[in-house]
Amino acid sequence: MDLTFAAPDAEAIPLHIVEQEALTDWATSQPDPVRLWVERTGFSAKLGSTLAVPDRDGGLALAVAGYGTAAARARGRFHLAAAAAALPEATYRFEGLDPARAQEESLGWLLAGYAFERYRAQSPAKARLVAPEGVDAARLEAIAAGEALTRDLINTPASDMGPDELESACADLAARFGADMTSVRGGDLLTGNFPMVYAVGRAAVAEPRLIDMTWGARGPLLTLVGKGVCFDTGGLNLKPAGNMGLMKKDMGGAATVLGLARMIMALDLPVRLRVLVPAVENAVSGAAVRPGDILTARNGRTVEVNNTDAEGRLVLADALTYGAEADPDLMISMATLTGAARVALGPDIAPYFTDDGELAQAIDMGGTAAADPVWRLPLHAPYEAMIEPAIADLDNAPGGGFAGAITAALFLRRFAGQTRYAHFDIYGWQPEARPARPKGGVGMGGRALLEALPQALNL
Repeated sequence: MDLTFAAPDAEAIPLHIVEQEALTDWATSQPDPVRLWVERTGFSAKLGSTLAVPDRDGGLALAVAGYGTAAARARGRFHLAAAAAALPEATYRFEGLDPARAQEESLGWLLAGYAFERYRAQSPAKARLVAPEGVDAARLEAIAAGEALTRDLINTPASDMGPDELESACADLAARFGADMTSVRGGDLLTGNFPMVYAVGRAAVAEPRLIDMTWGARGPLLTLVGKGVCFDTGGLNLKPAGNMGLMKKDMGGAATVLGLARMIMALDLPVRLRVLVPAVENAVSGAAVRPGDILTARNGRTVEVNNTDAEGRLVLADALTYGAEADPDLMISMATLTGAARVALGPDIAPYFTDDGELAQAIDMGGTAAADPVWRLPLHAPYEAMIEPAIADLDNAPGGGFAGAITAALFLRRFAGQTRYAHFDIYGWQPEARPARPKGGVGMGGRALLEALPQALNL
């Protein structure tokens, strides 16, 4: 798996990017053998199509990638990643691509080289690209590597990615970039005052834990909190079989913040980075949390557990309280938290919540710049009453079925203190293969946040 650009001085085959309406003029401008080849093959420059043009010796003279119409391009992203997957193995350079699209298309090309091959050989794109002029190649390579880490972690099943293995992945990342990492495990969670992390994970064989990684000695303090539920049975409120099949991805929030952390450290951004991952398995045993139990969180609030399948917000609550105690300049939580978010926005858009308008503007601009779509949902204050049961401070799963993503975000906000804060309710899964995104685990919101950080933190 190669997620890097070819050397700038590599001998490269020109890959002409041609829109449908410009095909005739482009073909007419080419030498007769090229023009005739285009005509006789019936190439139409449809979006995603490719054409390899041979030379007199049967080699590859040039290639053409169809860029379709503006209307077709508006319905997707990373269009040239399809060309990377379809073209013969060789090194290419873009010709005729709008410089404004070079960043997105170059990243898509790199991501087309990803494949999850831990258990079976796959067929990622092998066509390589010389980075276009004006593109920050090192930055895009760092982003691609961070995205690959996120995908690998999500794609790995719980048999090989439980709390122990997730902690090992954090340790490997810390060692690679000279970060520090500690872990509070098992019964020590109670003495350390992480009672809800312990309660959710105590029924599993693998000990629940809170992983704490820090890096950097200068700049503002950025704290990333990622939900690390390595498998979610639903607890005693057991999930139906059809809803349990993808629950290896319930640590997608942790995977995404680790991928983002990798990008930040590889790019040596001037921040003091902290990553908090409550890593648990929501299992079923005699020790499992019961519906109706009341837990006391790290910040002293009592929480009535009306659904053991709403466990992600419980483990995040203790981690957010802990993170807020250090008074970070910005705290972000990421979690595969609610089905309501998917009903609202589908699998392709990362919904997020924040009270901070300037931060929201930075995230929105970052999502556009990084081809990482996001959408702000409201922290609607009148819904606060929905998370306030009769016999405890908070309800982890208000009934009624309305506004599930919003009430979950309101619940988490109760634990973030006065910290500048945003919460992402992501899906973390690509249900059907798309250019640069094979079916399986995928990062959502991480690239948008990376782009947003300079504005959000005045870097």
